[in-house]
Amino acid sequence: MEAKRGYKSFRYKAKATWSSGRRGTLSAPAKADVVVGSPPEFKGDPSFWSPEELLVASVNTCMMLTFLSFAQAKGITPTAYESDAEGLLEHVEGKYRITEVAVRPRVSLKNQAELERARDIMEGVEAQCFISNSIKSKVTLAADFAVSPSSG
Repeated sequence: MEAKRGYKSFRYKAKATWSSGRRGTLSAPAKADVVVGSPPEFKGDPSFWSPEELLVASVNTCMMLTFLSFAQAKGITPTAYESDAEGLLEHVEGKYRITEVAVRPRVSLKNQAELERARDIMEGVEAQCFISNSIKSKVTLAADFAVSPSSG
């Protein structure tokens, strides 16, 4: 009989405190505060992080950290990783929602052998990213890989 693998559950906390207008502060224990507000499209100040941007940033960050975790487990350390993400907010069935998030990482590696292994790892990232698994939005991942010039 196969042993059942036990999985842990985790809880994360965040506190939102209104300050004025359409702005507030996002805080959590032992973390730096973040000023948040409505995006300019909804009468907000463009200099503050909006919930829409935070959602897109969460997907982007989760994809990066999932890739790095899998790469580390396979003994690969990229020489560089940078990723752009874009979310599409649309009015659907009477409400606004983020319908798509496109993530475009650019990963540099030490050599051709690592590059091929990294491509294989990236193929499983989207399915394992728990943030993209937690939202209704269509999430796409289109990675570009390169061998670092300085690594030969």
